[in-house]
Amino acid sequence: MLHLKQLSKDFAGKPLFTNISWHLKKGERVALVGENGAGKSTLMKIIAGLAEPSSGEIQFARGARASYLPQDGIVTSGSLLFHEARSAFGDLLAMEEELHHLAQELEGQNGDSPEHHQMLHRYGELQEQFRHRGGYTMEAEIGTVLKGLGFSPDDWYRDCGEFSGGWQMRIALARLLLQQPDVLLLDEPTNHLDIEARNWLEEYLCSYPGSMILVSHDRFFMDQVCSRIAEVWNHAISDYHCSYSRYLVQREERVSALREAKRIQDEEVQKTEDFIRRFRYQANKASLVQSRIKQLEKVERIVIPPERKRIRFHFPDAPKSGKIVMELKALTKSYDSHTVLNRIDLTIEKGERVALVGHNGAGKSTLMSVMAGSGFQGGERVLGHNVIMDYFAQDQANVLDVSRSAWDEIYSDAPYDMVPRLRDILGAFLFSGDDINKKVGVLSGGERNRLALAKMLLRPSNLLLMDEPTNHLDLFSKEVLLDALRSFDGTVVFVSHDRYFVNGLATRIVEVEGGGLVNYFGDYEYYLQKKEQSGDQGPGAGDRMTGTGERKREERGVAANGAVASAPAPLPVQDKEERLRDREEQKRRKREEDKRNKRMGEIEYEISQTEAEVGRLEVEMGQPGYFDDPERGKMGGERHATLNTRLEELYGEWEDLSG
Repeated sequence: MLHLKQLSKDFAGKPLFTNISWHLKKGERVALVGENGAGKSTLMKIIAGLAEPSSGEIQFARGARASYLPQDGIVTSGSLLFHEARSAFGDLLAMEEELHHLAQELEGQNGDSPEHHQMLHRYGELQEQFRHRGGYTMEAEIGTVLKGLGFSPDDWYRDCGEFSGGWQMRIALARLLLQQPDVLLLDEPTNHLDIEARNWLEEYLCSYPGSMILVSHDRFFMDQVCSRIAEVWNHAISDYHCSYSRYLVQREERVSALREAKRIQDEEVQKTEDFIRRFRYQANKASLVQSRIKQLEKVERIVIPPERKRIRFHFPDAPKSGKIVMELKALTKSYDSHTVLNRIDLTIEKGERVALVGHNGAGKSTLMSVMAGSGFQGGERVLGHNVIMDYFAQDQANVLDVSRSAWDEIYSDAPYDMVPRLRDILGAFLFSGDDINKKVGVLSGGERNRLALAKMLLRPSNLLLMDEPTNHLDLFSKEVLLDALRSFDGTVVFVSHDRYFVNGLATRIVEVEGGGLVNYFGDYEYYLQKKEQSGDQGPGAGDRMTGTGERKREERGVAANGAVASAPAPLPVQDKEERLRDREEQKRRKREEDKRNKRMGEIEYEISQTEAEVGRLEVEMGQPGYFDDPERGKMGGERHATLNTRLEELYGEWEDLSG
């Protein structure tokens, strides 16, 4: 489906990746991983045609197209949501318009005229194409995707410009999914999605017919969706045909093996250099010295990039509190006439880790703000004995003073006795050296969140209220935060859309729904199991089931809103022989396409195996002493040439089939 040939990209003389050769097969779902700044987003943009490589080329299979969803920055306005989503079907809409036009002309034509026969034949061909490409289920598919991504039917006829930034990205994602490109390029698609929308997207992508390359900081999402991991590291791409969790294990094994190989190589190089220094000026050793010098020049040095810096921190020891940390009694919270929380009761006990879950807009953040001390209309909020609370709001990173430096921002809130430790705290959150003087306004979303989290270490507390603390954090930072919260000896109430994070921390799930609360005393997996047993598949399940039902209704000619779907005028019955000929032609084309796809799959597999063998041989040939045995060196060189010749033949055949 996609082939990168010797692809390189440099920025200001610094290589991101060098001479990458990589394949993406039809139907594969690949997670692109690597440290921040490794070049993941840049590689996606190059594949999408939005950036130019420094060298190399990209080849797609014949007729294949790629579409790209960036992390942010897409804003749509001036059209209704449903119409914007419908615009993804540009070819089908044009086809539908032509069908209507032909139907109108056929009504006014003499049935015996040659023009009538030609138009009728064109109508038949067009209608079959329209049906085969999903023209009759188009509106049902739009409804399924919009509902799955969290848009209610009331939203469908709102102007796109009325939606905020996060919802703008959902609109862009909906349009992209409806286009169904052959290669789907998704850069952090879950950034602006809540749990139910992530659940729906996960299922949708698992059954997506095309190929997909995904960049994500959601570990659970990658585990469920992707079966292959491509790591951008050390200016190259390394493949792992496994889940993300298994990749972490395999990568550590690979890096350990690479470190050991470098250690052995360094020892051999050191011995060779010692020999050269010792005998450089002895005439009877001149030939041996020159041999060792040439041997050193041929060695391909193993380079291991420095380990990435990690956050290392622990929350201050929690002061002792009473057994009951907080109670809400018959509490009501309303906005004008809309009641979000209706006479709810909730008791939080010491040491609990409580996750608030629920559909988007159900009231999770409202409940969190009430617990933090905001106003309410009825009931009681009772704080327990000696409770010291710290609140991380959903927009906590946005309340930082953008005109201050990172140092000034944390210094402004620091107690006197904490000032000597501020540099250590900033260093633990990767703000070191000149980084502490960066203005908050120029920090990335992840850096701002880290700074906001660092400020929570300034004062001891025993109740942490955290609304989306993982937003904009990368996978490594999320893992460290999870470890820090697990070891915290106080109480935690939190909201997160990262299911791995929720499942790894929560001891109780509180579902916020319909103005009320439902408790599940267990982790997120337990919560989903209980929901399934009760006949509700959890957040997003209603949307998924409704979407399926709507698709079936639409196939019967009923639109998502209950109205009869518009369709082209019916075609008079085709001649039987003509139908048989068309069917046979379709079968023949399908057989040829299947045969071509099968052969391309075989070639791609052989290419990957041959490239791996070339890589192993080159590593072996690069070892010190390999060419000391002339016969061995000759055989290695011949084998290397044979493999490269075979690669050229395979590349040529692949290009012929995909051209």
